[in-house]
Order: sequence, then C-alpha cells, then structure tokens
Amino acid sequence: MTEASENDFKVWMTETARHFEWYADSTLPKPGREPRRLIGAMRYAVLGGGKRVRALLAYAAGAVSGASPEALDRAALALELVHAYSLVHDDMPSMDNDTLRRGKPTVHVQYGEATAMLAGDALQTEAFTVLAAVEPPAAAGVRGMCGGQALDLAMVGGHPGEAELLRMQAMKTGALIQAAVLCGAQAGDWDRLGDGARGGLAAYADALGVAFQVVDDILDCTQDTATLGKTAGKDEKDDKPTWVSLLGLEGARTRARELHDRANAALALVSADPAVPEGAVDRLAQIADYVIARSH
Repeated sequence: MTEASENDFKVWMTETARHFEWYADSTLPKPGREPRRLIGAMRYAVLGGGKRVRALLAYAAGAVSGASPEALDRAALALELVHAYSLVHDDMPSMDNDTLRRGKPTVHVQYGEATAMLAGDALQTEAFTVLAAVEPPAAAGVRGMCGGQALDLAMVGGHPGEAELLRMQAMKTGALIQAAVLCGAQAGDWDRLGDGARGGLAAYADALGVAFQVVDDILDCTQDTATLGKTAGKDEKDDKPTWVSLLGLEGARTRARELHDRANAALALVSADPAVPEGAVDRLAQIADYVIARSH
C-alpha cells in the first residue's frame, strides 16, 4: 500500500470498528437486566476489544455485492458473536486454560466457569437471532470451529503433518473467516455475481483464513504478552503443533507471504467480473495487507 492508501485504510478501519462497537453495544442485551451476571459476561466477552477482522471482512465484502448497511451490521455482529463465544469456550480450563484475552482476564476468570459456559452458549444463540435475514455459511458446528477445536485438542503433544494441521486450522479459524466474507457478499445482490467472482471471494477467504493462523502462530513466539493481549508462548509451552513448529519461523513467514499473494490473485478474479463496481475489492485487499503486515 502507498502511504496515502494506508492512511485511508486506517481511517476506514477505525471508523468502521467504532461504528460496529456502537451497533454491538446497542444491540446486545442491556446491562442491569436479569439475568444480570450472564448479560454482564456476554457483554464483557464481546465489547471493548479485539481487532474485529471478521466484522471488517463482512463490511468490505458487502461492497462487492452492494449490500445495505443494515444487512452488513447484522452479518458483522453475528460473526463477532460466534467468534466471541468460541473464545470464551476455548479459554476455559477444560480447553486451553488461558487467563488473559484482549488484555484483560478471560471470561471464566472474571465471572466463573459456569457463567462463562452459559455466556458462550448464549452468544451463539444470540448470533442467529441477530442474523435473521442473512443466511450464513456453516462455520461454528462440527464441520467448523467446534470440530476444529476437537482436532486441536487431539493434536496436543503430537506431530501432525502439514495436511492435518491445515485441515484443523481451516476448520477452527478459516471457517469463520470464510463465513465473514461470504456473509458480507451474500447480504447484497449475490445472484448478480458470476461464478468467477463467487469463486474468487471463496478463494480469497480460504487463503486469508490460513494466513491469519500462520501469522497468529508467528506472533505467539515473537511477541510478548503485553503486545498480544493474551499469554505469549503458550502454544510451545502446551506442546501444540503450529506452523512455526512445522516450518520454522522463516518458513512460516514465507508461507504467510505466499498466502498473501494467493489472496490477491483471488481478488483479481473478483475485480474481473463486470458486475463488481470498480474499486469494490480494495478494502478486502487492504485487510489482507494488514493481516500479513503483523508477521514482520
């Protein structure tokens, strides 16, 4: 990105995230209502933190198909609710047993394990309530995040090959990235897009989903806890297979760059569709730049 386009992207990202935070705050169950503790835990899990990459992807993909702001708000919030629920459960003692998330105590530390479990369940249900008019791709069930987390737990202490690691992370992380892009695009006039544009969006999301996890693995072993907002070095400590343990640090960085190139090539297919407005894929390209830039 040029300096001007990078600044423009940062402004868009900041303003879009701020708008999303307002929408999420105004749409989630209000504090002070019963059951107060559960509602407090739900809001604590969702609001006031996170990069909002999934929401940003939905908003950016909506530009390709001319989606309405209202439909994109619903899609973005539903995606972030599902993501938040997955983090609440993932952090619990029976899973990854982590105590820090987004720079603050994890939900089970702050509210107790029982409330955290209920909060995660409630957030998943809330996502479908919010979504309503937008039909989502499968992302959270046995073929998505839940299945991916089960594979992740089974791999601890093992030495899976690249295909096994890719399958697990495509389910655990990539499925919701894929849903973010496709929900955003399907919130608009999806039917007017040709097969090339639809396939390009799916290929972009697939490459970005893997890249996001590769970068996350790199950051886990190169950044400190204060920078990450979660416990650094935990993957190695827990003997979890990662792209760094499989490829080495420089090999993982090379893989991230390859995936970046693949994402951009996929967006070229989207841009070639005459039904796609000029410049409509720019934000998607900038999000890919942002994700990859974090690895250096």
